[in-house]
Amino acid sequence: MKYGTLILEKKEHELLKKYFLNASAQPDPSYRASASKLSEELKSAKIVSEKEMPDDIIRFGSMVTIQTPFGPEKTYQLVRPEESDIAQHKISILAPMGTALIGYAKGDEIEWQFPSGMNSLKITHVEPKKRQAHEQ
Repeated sequence: MKYGTLILEKKEHELLKKYFLNASAQPDPSYRASASKLSEELKSAKIVSEKEMPDDIIRFGSMVTIQTPFGPEKTYQLVRPEESDIAQHKISILAPMGTALIGYAKGDEIEWQFPSGMNSLKITHVEPKKRQAHEQ
C-alpha cells in the first residue's frame, strides 16, 4: 500500500460512515462483507482536509483504471449510489468494487471479496476528482 493506510477526505469519510450504518441489513452477502471490511479499514484510515488530499488517492468522483487477472484494464468512476450507472462505467461506493477501491492509491494492489469470490486487482491510473475553486 503506497501510503501505508487508506487516506480519506474529512467530508467523504463522514459520508461513508453514514452509508455503512445500515450495511448489515443488505440482503447480498458480498455487499455485507465488503461493507464490513471497509468499515474496519475506516477505523485506521488517515483523515485529511481537502487541500491535504493527494491527487492519486481514489475518492468520490475519481476516474480509476484497474487491472484484474481476468481481462484488459477497465476504467470506472466512483460515485454516490444514486449516480451509479454501470453502462456509463459509474460504480457506486456501496458496490463491492467501490468499497474495495476507496482510499487506495495508484500502484496499490488489493485483495477483495467480490460476488464471484476473492479477487485481486491493481490500480494502474487515478484521475483525481475535479476540485471546485472554493476547495483549492
